[in-house]
Amino acid sequence: MADSEQLKSLCSMIGAAERIVVFTGAGISTESGIPDFRGPQGVWKSKPPIDFRDFVASEEVRRNSWEQRFSDVYKLTGAEPNAGHNAITKLVNDGKVTHVITQNVDGLHQASGTPDELVIELHGNTNYSKCLDCEKRFENEDIKKEFLENATIPYCDSCGGVVKTATISFGQQMPLEEMQRAEQATLACDLFVAIGSSLVVYPAAGFPQVAKMSGARLIIINNEPTDLDPLFDLVLHQQIGPTLSAVVNL
Repeated sequence: MADSEQLKSLCSMIGAAERIVVFTGAGISTESGIPDFRGPQGVWKSKPPIDFRDFVASEEVRRNSWEQRFSDVYKLTGAEPNAGHNAITKLVNDGKVTHVITQNVDGLHQASGTPDELVIELHGNTNYSKCLDCEKRFENEDIKKEFLENATIPYCDSCGGVVKTATISFGQQMPLEEMQRAEQATLACDLFVAIGSSLVVYPAAGFPQVAKMSGARLIIINNEPTDLDPLFDLVLHQQIGPTLSAVVNL
């Protein structure tokens, strides 16, 4: 838990702000039992990520990808929002937070009650899939049933295109609309709060600099130091859920 002076500063900055943008990374979801992908014990240490170009080019690679998806390696099924997600939703409901920009693909911000239209998912969402050609949506449970029963690799029943989870993979272009929305929200905020992100994945990690240049104050709450800590006005190396809960419940 942050010390009293840090909490006082955090409360003061949030209280004074009118247009807060929250930016979240994997650290907020690890408290819900979802493993980190990049950390020392991250999933990608044992299961390297599949490149998007390989996924599109090879049916064998797609089969391997779906096998991984439906194993327990990602441990996303059944995860629930934690105190950190709930605290952010309270700030949204209080009219403090205008947007939540997230690098996470788990949908836990929406599950905690933050309206979908206020959540900007830079890396997509793993809870459903889409055709890469016509963008038709497919439910993962339907794909899983066919894959496990018949080893069927999904193709779009409308256009025949390749179906992939609605996430952004290595080698895949970042979603232009979401990046533009995130930039606009960041430029308009007066307080930018980075939570649970190592701030090493660009271009998303560039948003704190954008906020700073536009005159916003910056807060970071993260278990470990980041290279961008000197940029921030307030740095808290603390657990996210307990820290945010203490603020919204004061």
